[in-house]
Amino acid sequence: MSGTHWLALFGLILASWASLYAMSIPAEMRAMEQIYGRDFWVELCAITPDGAGYIRMVLMWSLMSAAMMAPTVLPALATYDDLSHVSGDAKFGKLVAGYMAVWVGFSVVAAGFQMILFQAGLIGVFGDSLSAGLSGGLLILAGLYQFSTMKEACLSKCRQPMTFFMQHFDEGPWRNGLRLGLVCLGCCWALMLLAFVGGVMSVAFMGLATVIMVVEKLPDLGRHVTKPLGAALLMAGAWVLVTGI
Repeated sequence: MSGTHWLALFGLILASWASLYAMSIPAEMRAMEQIYGRDFWVELCAITPDGAGYIRMVLMWSLMSAAMMAPTVLPALATYDDLSHVSGDAKFGKLVAGYMAVWVGFSVVAAGFQMILFQAGLIGVFGDSLSAGLSGGLLILAGLYQFSTMKEACLSKCRQPMTFFMQHFDEGPWRNGLRLGLVCLGCCWALMLLAFVGGVMSVAFMGLATVIMVVEKLPDLGRHVTKPLGAALLMAGAWVLVTGI
């Protein structure tokens, strides 16, 4: 089987990370928001949480999703590749397209959520939370979700891609990609929303979150990560709410 589809996928991941790095806002520029005020940065920044910048925000969230989520699903994609008995470049492409379609949908919603939060004064122009209540609430939400049956059900499918695909293989690559994307979304949506705590344009946060989500989906190690991570998020959320930091 040709490896062209894998080269294209890794190219997409690298291009997404490179684009996010180019779009990221250095810490010193973030600090200057306190000096000049956010109106100055709304006019200056390329990505602005207003009507004119909404499409750019959707693009930014889509890049985040491709960069962060594609590495977490590589074992599942490899499993599907192994199950394909004929040359799979086209099928593989449809699988990835279906998967990313789900995350583009998430990006549309997340960009709208970002706009609402900005207009309410809860986040800054760089997507950073300005509210201890928002930060603590998102951390507690993510922590609670780590213990939910929905999270566990979705993770069990991600950790057993062979079983998952064998159940739905006859539906074709596009629908399998959609199913895989929905399962992945069920695993990771709450952790992705923590971007508003760590900084939407923070490459450091994105890198750390990606590593956590990759490890969490591993069949053996991941089982020992989910609930301790949930407890840590709950404690962090409570700390933020109590201290107001």
